[in-house]
Amino acid sequence: MTGLGAVAWPPAPIRTERLVLRESEARDRTAFIEMFASPEVHTYLGGARPRDELEHAVPEVPGRRPGLFVVELGGAMIGMVALDRRDAERPGHIRPEAGEAELGYTFLPEAWGHGYAAEACRAALAWFADASPGEPVVLCTQEANERSMRLAVKLGFTEVERFEEYGAAQWFGVALGRGGRPPSP
Repeated sequence: MTGLGAVAWPPAPIRTERLVLRESEARDRTAFIEMFASPEVHTYLGGARPRDELEHAVPEVPGRRPGLFVVELGGAMIGMVALDRRDAERPGHIRPEAGEAELGYTFLPEAWGHGYAAEACRAALAWFADASPGEPVVLCTQEANERSMRLAVKLGFTEVERFEEYGAAQWFGVALGRGGRPPSP
């Protein structure tokens, strides 16, 4: 996340009932490549990238940056959750100065349908609410990605607007729960 300010990174690993959210490590490289090469994962994210290109492009320790959590189940990476600053040039903002915190998530297809994304996103959002009290979080997903829209609503995001970006209709929402926290389920 650009501009974490006084927020210390990386935080200690975050443990939920079933998952661990942590900073990326070299052992996650294969899972990152699987996610970037997966046509299923990238249906609404611009399409999969060729595996041979990824083998050369993905660094030894991929995804190591403030705001990106690897989601681990039973010692293996199953996805990632990221909190980034939404680029001011992009459509969709809730404040005039832009730069809102934006939640993103990507999971391997075998992790879909088990509630892992909701569990991991709730944990990341709770961490962010503690690190940046009162700051709202936004989320943008393609309207065609019904699973992602359902997850956004489940996480407490409320629709703000819809617009066209990247040649597709987008859903844009914000979470404004108590003290900046999204509402609990």
